[in-house]
Amino acid sequence: MEYDEDEFLNLAGLQHFAFCRRQWALIHIEQQWNENLRTAEGHILHENAHDSLSAEKRGNLIISRGMAVLSHRLGVNGVCDVVEFHTSPGGVPIFGREGKWLPVPVEYKRGAPKENDADSLQLCCQAMCLEEMLVCGEIPKAYLYYGETARRTAVPLDEARRGKVTAMLSEMHELYRRKYTPRVKPTKSCNACSLKGLCVPKLYRSGSAADYLKKRLEECS
Repeated sequence: MEYDEDEFLNLAGLQHFAFCRRQWALIHIEQQWNENLRTAEGHILHENAHDSLSAEKRGNLIISRGMAVLSHRLGVNGVCDVVEFHTSPGGVPIFGREGKWLPVPVEYKRGAPKENDADSLQLCCQAMCLEEMLVCGEIPKAYLYYGETARRTAVPLDEARRGKVTAMLSEMHELYRRKYTPRVKPTKSCNACSLKGLCVPKLYRSGSAADYLKKRLEECS
């Protein structure tokens, strides 16, 4: 199955979805957003990564910034912060360059490495888009750069991670088609979420409106 371009989802939304399905739906289906310090710092970091929107060569390495990517198979499009092209027999030719080059995405994030896999899934999806677009060999690993540690972390792009990306995007397309926003499931991560004021996770513990009305009716009967 392949998706038409008018069905494409935002690739960056995969990170939101992996973090919290409700957060993803509030942003990408209901078009709601709240800025906080963390999101503002993230925007600045990405703007710096995309600064030149061009390519440069450093020895045996070609660096492309702000590269647009897409996948008809996954039904997504987006922008890679940085794509490094490394010389490799499994790579692809580049016009005006000798040899073959394998693309390796590098995603920039504020803060430090996280306990969940939301960032690595977004990165893996970028690599899968590059493989489809450029018809190149499988990209074995990619990198996450965290602003707090000022270091990059290698992420292996194994079959388990690729399978999770495919499954999550299939679920995202189904929810988007239905325009369905999942119910809140409060966790400790809610405190750091920029949409906490819109989502109001604490109301979940009070039950649904239907439960409230049922209880009131029972009291009156």
